[in-house]
Amino acid sequence: MWGRVLRQAGVVDPSLRRDYALQRWVVARFARAEYLAVRLLLPMALQPDVVAAVAFMHETDDRVDQGGAADRSAAPAKWAVLVEKARTTGTSDLPVLRALAHTAERHPDTWARVGDFLNGAALEVAWEEFATEADFDRYVTGYSLPALMLTAGLLAPTGPPGSDEFISYCERLISAMQRLDFLEDLASDLRTGRLGIPPEALEACGISRADLRPGRPRSPAVDRLIRTQADAAAAALASARPLEHTVSPASEPFVRALIGVQQYRLEAVRAAGAGLTERSSRPSAVGSLGLL
Repeated sequence: MWGRVLRQAGVVDPSLRRDYALQRWVVARFARAEYLAVRLLLPMALQPDVVAAVAFMHETDDRVDQGGAADRSAAPAKWAVLVEKARTTGTSDLPVLRALAHTAERHPDTWARVGDFLNGAALEVAWEEFATEADFDRYVTGYSLPALMLTAGLLAPTGPPGSDEFISYCERLISAMQRLDFLEDLASDLRTGRLGIPPEALEACGISRADLRPGRPRSPAVDRLIRTQADAAAAALASARPLEHTVSPASEPFVRALIGVQQYRLEAVRAAGAGLTERSSRPSAVGSLGLL
């Protein structure tokens, strides 16, 4: 079946087919629900390009998040050199960049979106916590949104209602998704000294960072914190729902399912509550599969 998908996308060179196959397995491992949505709900000709873009985003995240502070600070510039070589030569020593370069041949706007994403990578390297909601919003606009646009840009409308409305809905969606990421990753982020919830939100619930340490008795105040953050994610998600009506009819089921999966993530976060300081939550596999 994947071979047929590649033929529909015009990927006929055997080495490129292997490159795309590798990216397919990468995405299937780390984003199973989203991968299934791509395979089940997007037109075949678009699937390899979305897979290549998601795999590139994941590779970038891995590179800027690994190692000590010095390694992480240097990672974006080093990675940008390799990406630029792929852009100018059309090839690379790395399968993920070879697939990306081939996708960019069919979707020329890809390189501009890649540039926006890499420009924001310094925000990912630098953040340890967001003092205010405004800081969180700047992170979303500067890094999370360009990350989403690597794939969403492949679905962007060419006619009315226009790109501004499309991007606005994308920003609302990624704001919800990013807040859910920080809630799901709360325990692991705390272990590395990070906190994706602004301290002002903790103060509003009458708690401090120390109250989030694992092993402490379950606190109603921490439950309240998780609930208020989940409410903020829910509001952003609800406001993003018209996104499906800004894409082509062929892409509407995928966008609808993507938003639906976030709803299952939201429900899992609410159910975990203060338990998120101990372990991550996961959306219902049965519910997500049923949705798809």
